[in-house]
Amino acid sequence: MSDSPHVLEATAETFDAIVQRYSAQVPVVADFWADWCAPCKMLMPVLEQLVNEYRGNFVLVKVNTDEQQELALREGIRSLPTLKIYKNGAAVDELHGAQPAAVLREAIDRHVTRESHILRARAQEADQAGDPEGALRLLEQAAAMEPDNAQLAVERARMLLRVGRLNEARVLADGLPAEVRGEPPVGALLAELEFTRAVEGAPDLEALEEAIAGGAGDSDTRYRLGARKALAGDYEGAMDQFLQIMQRDRAFGDDAGRRALLGVFDLLGREGKLVHRYRKRMFAALH
Repeated sequence: MSDSPHVLEATAETFDAIVQRYSAQVPVVADFWADWCAPCKMLMPVLEQLVNEYRGNFVLVKVNTDEQQELALREGIRSLPTLKIYKNGAAVDELHGAQPAAVLREAIDRHVTRESHILRARAQEADQAGDPEGALRLLEQAAAMEPDNAQLAVERARMLLRVGRLNEARVLADGLPAEVRGEPPVGALLAELEFTRAVEGAPDLEALEEAIAGGAGDSDTRYRLGARKALAGDYEGAMDQFLQIMQRDRAFGDDAGRRALLGVFDLLGREGKLVHRYRKRMFAALH
């Protein structure tokens, strides 16, 4: 049994009272397990790690189904381990098997209202109101509460970029764990970092367009123009430039045109008609 005050054991007699009492305030995660179940034993330390991480923002209730068969039957448990999440006395979510921490965290977060979540929502409002410095301060407060939250680190790094603190954004991005680096939000952050690096000391957008129109077809000028367009939100214009680099000069920057195209796909969430159209054009150029 864990020493945490946020980990409880339940029986058929106490389960309903525990769920009613605690789920009125925070989600209750009920872990239905058995001693003979190897996946159950794999899941337990992950759950206890999350309990410590969430610091009372959810309660873990353990149910030994060998001893509490009536309760397991009543709750509709058909396989082990099963996790059921309760809010306001009702089951609102269910997971099966020894899920990794990331999957468990995502499920719990659907039902948790943490102070850090409120701060992040306020940061988004501040950013939309034209106050990126204020948004960054709120995100830094949230990060102090959740230092291991990779999604929050991505949000902070993007806001650092917004306020011109490029080196700090790079350090934060470099520290992201390997398991999240393939996700679109991280790809979008890395693309923003690269495009910001590319335009450091470069002429402005209008001057770059004039240079290209005047016959300056070198890949470096075209790449900087694409980066400027991407940062300005002209994703189609950016992809046109990167596609031309890819078609004409694959050696430039170790295939920088193709990698920049993929970066814009990440900025667009890897979905949508624009991504689909340019992905087809990219594959055609490759083959």
